Amino acid sequence: MSASLPASPARAASGAVHPGYRTLWRWHFYAGLFVMPLLIVLGITGTIYCFQPQIEPLLYPHRLVVEPAATPRLSVDTLLGRARAALPRDARPIRAHVEADPARSAEFVFAPPGGTRESVYVNPYTGTVLGTLDVGRRFMQVDRMLHRKLLLGKPGELLMELAACWTLVMIATGVALWWPRAGASWRAALLPRLAPRGRPFWKRLHSVIGIWLAVGALAFVVTGLPWTGSWGKHFKALATRADLGAPAGSWGGDASMKSSMPARSEPAGHGMEAMPGMVMDDLPLPNVPWAVGAVPVPRSPGRPQAGPPRWTLDEVVTQMRGLGVPGGYDVALPASPAGVYTVSYFPPDPKDERTVYIDQYSGKVLKDIRYRDYGAVSQAIAYGTSLHMGRYFGILNQAICAAISLGLCALAVTGFVMWWRRRPSRTLGAPSRERMAPPMRAWKAGLVALGVVFPLMGATILAVWIIDRLASRYRLKLSNS
Repeated sequence: MSASLPASPARAASGAVHPGYRTLWRWHFYAGLFVMPLLIVLGITGTIYCFQPQIEPLLYPHRLVVEPAATPRLSVDTLLGRARAALPRDARPIRAHVEADPARSAEFVFAPPGGTRESVYVNPYTGTVLGTLDVGRRFMQVDRMLHRKLLLGKPGELLMELAACWTLVMIATGVALWWPRAGASWRAALLPRLAPRGRPFWKRLHSVIGIWLAVGALAFVVTGLPWTGSWGKHFKALATRADLGAPAGSWGGDASMKSSMPARSEPAGHGMEAMPGMVMDDLPLPNVPWAVGAVPVPRSPGRPQAGPPRWTLDEVVTQMRGLGVPGGYDVALPASPAGVYTVSYFPPDPKDERTVYIDQYSGKVLKDIRYRDYGAVSQAIAYGTSLHMGRYFGILNQAICAAISLGLCALAVTGFVMWWRRRPSRTLGAPSRERMAPPMRAWKAGLVALGVVFPLMGATILAVWIIDRLASRYRLKLSNS
């Protein structure tokens, strides 16, 4: 939000500032100063990613788009063979996307030596290889990594998590500063006045945009935090232990398995798919439902001494069709003799989500996890995720998400303009401290609660408070000397 927020309508009418106003303004200033540039990044990248289904075919039409034909599609194993022939022999297939749209190509992901991942696109009707793309450099993947971690790895992920948490402070203080006081008009508070010029115009515009977006911004933060790299992972583990997150029985039916899972601090990467003790988040899948991210992947019992060879990808597709999933899902291929086929179906409607594990030798379904198996927390997060990504109710959902995202960018821009106009030269321009500030116990309790729920944010709140106190004492000492 802004570096400063306009006074309430009551203040504008009477010229008085209510007790605690400058304290709230000061916290709003610090929150906005930190969040403002990151909010612009989040807003722009979020808007772009929201329209991924429309943008990607325009960016890669010769790879992703095909002309539907009257002839049947070639078998998935045949298409995989064509894709394999287009890459060096030592490139290992790790994922297949089973497309439901007749106008889209078949996609297979390989892991060549060196740790990269390469997508190969094949015409499903003719078997012609249409081209390749580096998975890590694909436009939407770059946009997604900017949105989640600024392309900076773990430090960037923590920074974006902090930005989301401080946005909660920014929203709370912004609403409190805007709230109409006695004698003020709600109509005047909710509608912009375009007559004033200069800084009053920007203040008014900023406050009105902020209040109209407050609920949407709060929803964005709340639905995005479960996916963060630090707090989100701990929250997922806590929800799982309380039987509110991962589906019941998702730990293979062995209660001891849950507590004996090895700790894994190393990042997932090439070769991770074959490690024992891996979980769904380690697999090379583009989308994994939050509820199953920490679920251990089962292992195939082993190759039978006598029997048919490994279950084919065509048989997996036929099997999924029999389970009621005709297409639109990804299959992580077995990476070791004990590996399984892992099917991840991540549709717009969370009620249809499926995660299926299939023995690579017998074709037996080892586990079929559906939305109804999720815990209460995971069911709520599943809907929040779908809404957050603009997937749940089509183009209207996308338009609402884009409006909120771009509105947050507008708040950052108008906040910067206001700060720049009021900022004294060679100073930060933070609002002055109140000499007779009220106790504001509710506000302090809220900050403490945020710090407890989000420990990383709690550390930064304490740091800001200490630095602010030291700076105030230093300025007071200078003024008295």
